[in-house]
Amino acid sequence: MHLYVHIPFCHHICPYCAFYKHTPGRLANRAFVDALLREARLFTSGRRPSPETIYFGGGTPTLLSAAHLDHLCTGLGEVFDLSRLTEWTVEANPATFDLAKARLLREHGVTRVSLGTQSFQRDTLATLGRDHSPEDAVAGFRVLREAGFTNLNIDLMFSVPGQSLESWQSDIETALALEPEHVSAYNLTYEEDTAFLARHLRGELDADENRDADLFYAGVDAFEGAGFAHYEISNYARPGFESRHNRAYWGGEDYLGLGPGAVSTLEGRRWTNVPDTARYVAAAESGASVRTAEERLSEEDRRLEAIGLRLRTAEGLPVRFIRDEERLASLSREGLVAESGGHLVLTRAGKALADPIAGMLA
Repeated sequence: MHLYVHIPFCHHICPYCAFYKHTPGRLANRAFVDALLREARLFTSGRRPSPETIYFGGGTPTLLSAAHLDHLCTGLGEVFDLSRLTEWTVEANPATFDLAKARLLREHGVTRVSLGTQSFQRDTLATLGRDHSPEDAVAGFRVLREAGFTNLNIDLMFSVPGQSLESWQSDIETALALEPEHVSAYNLTYEEDTAFLARHLRGELDADENRDADLFYAGVDAFEGAGFAHYEISNYARPGFESRHNRAYWGGEDYLGLGPGAVSTLEGRRWTNVPDTARYVAAAESGASVRTAEERLSEEDRRLEAIGLRLRTAEGLPVRFIRDEERLASLSREGLVAESGGHLVLTRAGKALADPIAGMLA
């Protein structure tokens, strides 16, 4: 089992982000952390499950104060048996932590930090609505190193409106110069319920598949050329530094999600927590359920999810999940997929078309 903790607070709401989030207001407090721990205790019912990985996501987990992070990490260690833990990741945004907070996380056993940089270019950061500077990002990375972290990820984003190939290459070069163990490079997409989608529908922000492909392959060539393994469409790692938590998601393993808006999938059941922090805290305080929806996943649900997720990985998708052999043969003839050891893998040409190919095979 793997554990995800959703902390929805952000200083500023980025216009491209579709995750449940909001400004802290008065909700980033002890009562919120207590609610997370109450949900955990309700789930465990006196047992002490042993998660293999923990991931603090958001939102911006490092917006919690040092005292609240200390309380949360200590509490999770009391509720869960962490003796089998192999990886503990915390997402962090530049300028939301200092050396003392970074050292606190390290002392609690956090092994990995994912730094939400997105870009090192001022104009790209402005387009994305980020509230940190390029200098903040570099300084934050160095603070994490000083705190003793030896497993750091840098998040980057490409195909941002107005972003040129040259500026994307500059972002790559700056990231590589910092010598991270992992880089996540995401193609900007216009998600439901975001300001960017509304602007795109009004014609203010463009979409260009050729640009997407050019920037994607520029990243592939640069990161692989620097010795990183391209182990998932949007993720690159030094050998041995692949994200174990994310690999569990892609592999369809069980995970428990704590916090408002968090999703859990355990033993064939999936449920979602109420995406409202105030309601979540009130329900947890009263001992009521914090869930809003629950479903039983069918074998077909599992099959379709496997196609969408596992096809994106370097290991590929077991061929047994494919029902349309004619479509598979067509994609193979086009040079977009290949079979290797009973798995279907994307070729270089197919990688830029991962989502459409998954749709064709579903």
